[in-house]
Amino acid sequence: MTASRVLVLNSGSSSVKYQLLDMADRSRLAVGLVERIGEETSRLVHEPLTGPGAAGGRREQLGPIADHGAALRAVAAELAADGLGLDSPELAAVGHRVVHGGTKFTRPTVIDDTVLAEIRSLIPLAPLHNPANVTGIEVARELRADLPQVAVFDTAFHATIPEYAARYAIDAATADKYAIRRYGFHGTSHAYVSRATAGLLGKAPEEVNVIVLHLGNGASASAVRGGVCVETSMGLTPLEGLVMGTRSGDLDPAVVFHLARVGGLSVDEIDSLLNKKSGLLGMCGDNDMREVLRRAGEGDEAAALAFAAYVHRLKKYIGAYSAVLGRVDAVAFTAGVGENAHQVREAAVDGLAELGLALDLEANAARSPEPRLVSAEYARVAVAVVPTDEELEIATQAYALVTQ
Repeated sequence: MTASRVLVLNSGSSSVKYQLLDMADRSRLAVGLVERIGEETSRLVHEPLTGPGAAGGRREQLGPIADHGAALRAVAAELAADGLGLDSPELAAVGHRVVHGGTKFTRPTVIDDTVLAEIRSLIPLAPLHNPANVTGIEVARELRADLPQVAVFDTAFHATIPEYAARYAIDAATADKYAIRRYGFHGTSHAYVSRATAGLLGKAPEEVNVIVLHLGNGASASAVRGGVCVETSMGLTPLEGLVMGTRSGDLDPAVVFHLARVGGLSVDEIDSLLNKKSGLLGMCGDNDMREVLRRAGEGDEAAALAFAAYVHRLKKYIGAYSAVLGRVDAVAFTAGVGENAHQVREAAVDGLAELGLALDLEANAARSPEPRLVSAEYARVAVAVVPTDEELEIATQAYALVTQ
């Protein structure tokens, strides 16, 4: 029996998302989520999609789960109850989402003690994410010490950005000393969506130039030339770039100095302001695009302004990345907002006919879970809506590495 299953783990600070996939046919066998880890109100939701538990459907556990170790052991028990346990000889690898790989990790990597230590050393670059990623790896290694554990990095797809685009125009010695450069994030999503968009056009990724707009609560743009990323909007951290749910995106760096000198805010207070209290939330009090659209439609001025700022930033990046690429074959919208908010797509493309962009308004407004083109037939540049699948991308990369 050839081992073809991959367990994908996405360990957050207080949560673990997981999927078990069979790469023989790219099918999902089980999906689930553990949230509020460390609280009395912890919750595990598990959905078997095959095996003896599938007939019973979704299962839910409520009650305290002390830490990530307890969370992953609970996940292992749920999988075992469905005949999909971690001791299965059909399990080929565990694929871990790791947010920051720095300049060291530019491709999926089998984890050993040295690799784990290096991921741990990158925590200063991603203090909110890498610690939880490390914990998930440590626990998974304890549960199956013999099984390949593969790290797939959010930053890896963007490692191909030219040095002149990755570098900030600051003192070079200081930049090198503190590893300050553009890294980019959401890389697994950008990789998957850019390839899937090429498929929609009936072409190989190497033949297509794509602007990918990953629009969720976090949002990022990338310019992908022939399957290779050449520019992206997020930088040293996920704060730079587009207007997001709670993050400011681009702003004058002197705002930080002003807030410190004039406002008396501490570094931590400014960090919290820009990452957790800005973006749509900061402008109108809601970070859910559905609520922003509802309120704007009812004449709420703050919501309308927040939406206009969000769309204005999108247009700027579409225009900038059109210039970077020279020739654009498609603009692809993905993630929660990109896939579901047709008003965002319509507003972002409106007025960009000179760049070759135009929508079929009826196709754009129609809801569908499938990848699709929503551009007008006469448009020179295709507009695509492509549901992202980061778990499948992680599983694909991890499985390819351990079976090569």
